[in-house]
Parts: sequence; structure tokens; C-alpha cells
Amino acid sequence: MPCPTRVRYRVVGFMLALGALTYLDRACIATLSPDIRRELGLSKDEMSWIFSAFAIAYAVFEIPTAWWADRIGTRRVLTRIVAWWSAFTMATAAAWSLGSMMVIRFLFGAGEAGAWPNMARTFSRWIPRTERGTIQGIFFSAAHIAGGLTPMITLAVAGMCGWRWTFVIFGIPGLLWALAWFRWFRDDPEEHPAVNAAELEKIVAGRDASAGHHAGWAYWRQLLLHRNTLPLCLMYFPNSFGFYFCITWLPDYLREQHGFDSMRLGFFTGLPLLLSPVADLLGGLATDAAVRRFGLRIGRVGVGATSYLVAGIAMLMAATARQPELAAWCIATAVAASMFTLGASWGTVIDVGGSHTGVVGAAMNTSGQIGSVICPLIVIWLQEHYHWNAPVCLIGILYLVGAAAWAFINPHRKIFE
Repeated sequence: MPCPTRVRYRVVGFMLALGALTYLDRACIATLSPDIRRELGLSKDEMSWIFSAFAIAYAVFEIPTAWWADRIGTRRVLTRIVAWWSAFTMATAAAWSLGSMMVIRFLFGAGEAGAWPNMARTFSRWIPRTERGTIQGIFFSAAHIAGGLTPMITLAVAGMCGWRWTFVIFGIPGLLWALAWFRWFRDDPEEHPAVNAAELEKIVAGRDASAGHHAGWAYWRQLLLHRNTLPLCLMYFPNSFGFYFCITWLPDYLREQHGFDSMRLGFFTGLPLLLSPVADLLGGLATDAAVRRFGLRIGRVGVGATSYLVAGIAMLMAATARQPELAAWCIATAVAASMFTLGASWGTVIDVGGSHTGVVGAAMNTSGQIGSVICPLIVIWLQEHYHWNAPVCLIGILYLVGAAAWAFINPHRKIFE
């Protein structure tokens, strides 16, 4: 029998590029914010509404877009998603006021919604079960590396041609990606001419058969009321909440609570982002190794719950630490431990979602988006009414809640039979 082809790894390559582009196009506006506010005459509060316009649209359209992909496949839906968001990345360059910028960013968020659930569905059709956690870890590692590089790339491009042309330039790679994806990709490996019989056998071994497509209230009731759905959402909420604390208020916390100077502030603010890609990759490898040795439940639930337990303890230690460097290291460790869960989290989405992985992943990711939207508001409210350590304690408690939620997740129990 001939050796298996490796077409599935080209699919992974497309997904890695997709993850990098999502961070590049959605995150560059934060780096360009001072220039945008200065030219358009916007306040910080008005800029916050622009940021929120994206997040709200992203959360609202996440589940409908993923449901659409479950029905017609990710080839067409991801082509639409990436072409849409790339077009509105470029359209951001034409904004002339607060209102126009909010509309553009809202439409940008509506277009990008569903990208990561589509990624999960693609992996569910193309990646063997024994490789899913590892591939998820590689995906998130690459995405977080791209997020860390985005500010430097953005500043370099903006320094040469200004903020408006930066948006135009950043929109071009996505359009090229969408064209290449639509021409090359197929929704199932059975349909791709480059996949030989040996690779196809490896991919489909253990893959769930399609549960059919459903519509109406019965479909959504099955999703929303299933015993795995609520624990999945509760588990994922603290992941995004903690991460958004790091990219919004962590610098202020370290400066005001612990008196970090500019040099140490730069290092310790970036430390969680530096550790996250390593944790993403190791977490993906760990969940697959544990599945092979101990079975699916321990491999997913055990890795996820233990990682969140470590994250919760580390974050609570940060709130009580008197040494500034120790507090900063504890926060970075906590965030990295929460990222260690991503391979298990999205691997579980594929395990319980089957042919409906997109909509199940969207439900979980929407919970995370809610955490992202409310995190900056809750953190600053707690800081103003209590103390800077109050939000740090809250994040630690949320991580422990996430660990407890893992105990109620059963990767063997399909949401749609």
C-alpha cells in the first residue's frame, strides 16, 4: 500500500495563515489608535465604543455564521468571511468620523464572526482524532505569536505610509488567502483529488458520521439544553476574560499597584503573550498524549481542569504577593496555564460536536466573547470601588470555576446524535 499523502497538513497551513490574519487585521487598530484619535478628533471613550462595536457584532453573528458553515461547508463560508473582513479592513481607511468608524468596525466584526468555529469544523473533517489536540495547539500558538508581532508590524508599516494606507495594505493578504482557499480546498478529504486512499483511511478512522442538518426550535433546544453545552460555555468564559485583562488593564495594574518603571513594565506586560504560544503548543501535545494513554475523558477533562486549577491558584497568589516581580510572574503563569487548556477545549468541541462542530464551537466561543466585552468594564469598576487586587482575585476565582465546569463535561457524549 502506498504511503499516505499529507494533504491535511496543507489544510493546517491554510488555517495557521487564517489565525495570523485574524489577529493582524483585528488587533492593528489598537496600535493605530493614537493616530486615528488625533486625526478624527476622538476621545478615549469614543475609541472604546469603536472597539466595542467590533466585539458586539462578532458575538452576535458568531453562532449564525457557524451554523451556516455546518450546513454548506467551510469552503464557501470561510471564503466569504475572509473576503468580507479584508474588504472592511481596507474600508477602515476611508473613515471620516466616529459614526462612520463605528459602522465600519461593526460590519468588520459581523464579517469576521465565525472564523474560529469554521477552523474547528475544518479540522473535524480533515484531522484524525489522535492529532486534533496537537493541531489545535499549533494553531493557537501561531495565532498568539502573530498577535505578539502585530504591534511591531503595524508600527513599521504605519511609519512608512500612515494609518490609512496601513489598513489598505493589511486587507490585501486576506483577499489573496480567500482566492487561494476557494480554488484549492474541498470540504471533505474524499472530494480532494490529491488525497490518496491511505491518507483518507487515516483521516476518517474514528471520525463521526454526519448527524444530518437540522433547523427550527428543536435544533437549538438540543444545542442549548444539552448537558455538555453550559459547562463548555462556563469553562471557556474565564479564558477570554483573563486574556483581555492582560491586553487592556495589565499595564495600568503593574504601574499603579506595583510601581513598575517603563523598562520592567514593557517586559512584564508582554510576558503573558510570550508564554502563551509555548503553553498553546504544549497543551495540545499534552491532551493528545493523555488521550492515547488514559482515554478521551481524562485526556480532555483532566488536562483542562488541572490547567485551570493551576491558573486559579497562580492568579490568587498574584493578588496576595507583596513582591512586584512575583505578582507579575504569577499573572503570566496563570494566563499561560489557561492557554494550556485550548487544545483540550477545542478538541472537546470536535469530540462532542461531530458534524455540527461549527455551531458547538461558536456557542463556546460566544461565551468567551462575552467575557472579552465585559472584562475591561468590570475590571475598572472593581478597581475604582475596591482595589486593584479585586479584579485579580475575581479572575482567579473564575479560573477555579472553569476547573469545576470541566468536571461536568463528557467528551464521549455527543450533542447531536
